[in-house]
Amino acid sequence: MTVAPPPNTLLTPTDLHPEMELVMRVMPMPKDANGNGDIFGGWIMSQVDLAACVLPARVSRGRVTTVAVNEFVFRNAVSVGDVLSFYARVEKIGNTSIKVHVEVWAERRPADPLLVKVTEAHVTYVAIDRDGKPRPVRPA
Repeated sequence: MTVAPPPNTLLTPTDLHPEMELVMRVMPMPKDANGNGDIFGGWIMSQVDLAACVLPARVSRGRVTTVAVNEFVFRNAVSVGDVLSFYARVEKIGNTSIKVHVEVWAERRPADPLLVKVTEAHVTYVAIDRDGKPRPVRPA
């Protein structure tokens, strides 16, 4: 999905999906790029994992660990200089697990802004105690 905001406005993905929360923003650097100048998929995956764990940590009020990447879709290439915004929402809370949906949007062309959805993922986390054992989730 590509969105061109109206002139002199900055449309954000939360305008399109108000139930999602901005959990992280980052700009990839040249060291994160492959030989073609595109950002490595593995770098994007690691950033998604960092962003996605924010909500489960808050909901469970403690440590969480990634147990499954249920779906990960690369929709568009990411380039050096793109400003990536990571939006997330909790999809399901279980006894010890929390499933999160994440969308990654790139802001491109600062002089003529363009928003492009570059990645989306569904990730499952488990709340853990200090010994790394699963513990009950305590929703806020």
